[in-house]
Amino acid sequence: MTTTAGTTRTVRTVLGDLVPAELGVTDAHDHLFIRSPRFPGQELDDPAAAEDVLRAYAAAGGRTLVQWTPWGMGRGADALAGLSRTTGVHIVAATGAHQTAHYPPGCFPAPGDDAGDRTAPYADLAERFVTELTTGLPGAPEGVRPGLIKIADDAGPRTGHTRRTMAAAAEAHHATGAPIAVHLEPDGDPHGVLRQLHGRYGVRPDRIILGHLTRFTDRTLHRSLAAEGVFLALDSPSRIGHPADLQAFDVIADLVETGHADQLLLGADTTTRTAREAGGPARLLTDLAPRLARGFGPELPERLLVANPAAALAVDWRTS
Repeated sequence: MTTTAGTTRTVRTVLGDLVPAELGVTDAHDHLFIRSPRFPGQELDDPAAAEDVLRAYAAAGGRTLVQWTPWGMGRGADALAGLSRTTGVHIVAATGAHQTAHYPPGCFPAPGDDAGDRTAPYADLAERFVTELTTGLPGAPEGVRPGLIKIADDAGPRTGHTRRTMAAAAEAHHATGAPIAVHLEPDGDPHGVLRQLHGRYGVRPDRIILGHLTRFTDRTLHRSLAAEGVFLALDSPSRIGHPADLQAFDVIADLVETGHADQLLLGADTTTRTAREAGGPARLLTDLAPRLARGFGPELPERLLVANPAAALAVDWRTS
C-alpha cells in the first residue's frame, strides 16, 4: 500500500505500508543486525540468529519489531524482507546516521570539523535519507524501504557532525513525513535536541521519539520532556548489567502516574551478542509486560506495546 498526503496514515515496513492497527504488539526499539567499532566481537550479523530471535519474539506474542540500526552500521538490508516473510513479524527499518564513533575512520569528518558541511558526506545526507525512505535501502530487494530516521545526540557538547545529521534528518522528515528517533546519552542535553529539531527546524514534537530515557536519573527531566509532547522510548529493560535496568520499571511507573502513559514506548534495544543471550526482545513480553500488568492492570502493557507505537510510527507519507 502506498499513500499520498491527505489519505490514510500508514506505517512503512520492509514488506510495504500497513495501517497502524495491523502492527499489534511492537518492540519499538531494537536491533536484529548492527556493528560498531565500539563493540568489537559483539556484532549482530547472522541472519539465522536473527530468525531465531524473531521466532522467539513471535512465540511470546510479538508482532512487530522496529530496528533503529541506521546507514553504515550493518543493518542487514538484504535479509530483512526475507526474515519478515519467514517469521511473520513485521519489521520497520531505519535510515539515518549515528555518532562518528560508530563508523570506521574516514566515513565522516572528525567531530568539530566545521568544514565538513561543505563536503561529502554531509552535502547529500538529507538526500540519502529521502532516497532510502522513498526508493529503498541499498543492497535490499526492490521496494524494501525504512519507516523512520535514526540519529543521535552526543555525550557532552554537541558536535558539528550531530548538528548536521539533525539538520539532514529534519529536512528528510519534512520531505517525507517520517518520524525521527533519537539516541540520547546520559551526559547529553535532550531539551537541546528538542530546541534543534522542533524549535529551529519545525519538526512537530509528536513526530520525535527520544530513546534511552531510563539512562537519566532525574525524574523531573523525564516529566518535562513528556510535557513537550514527544514520544519517550524506554528501551533498556533487556540490557542486563546496564545501570539503567535498575530504574526502568520505576521510570515507567512515574510517567504513567503523572499522566504520560500515551507517550511511552517499550523496546529491548538488543545491541550486542551478550545482550541477545540475556533474552532479547522476547523478554519485553515475558518479563516487563507481566510486571506492568500486575502493577497497573492489563490495559497498560496493551497501550505501551500496541496503541502507542501505532501512533508514533504512523505517517501521512508525503511521497509514495
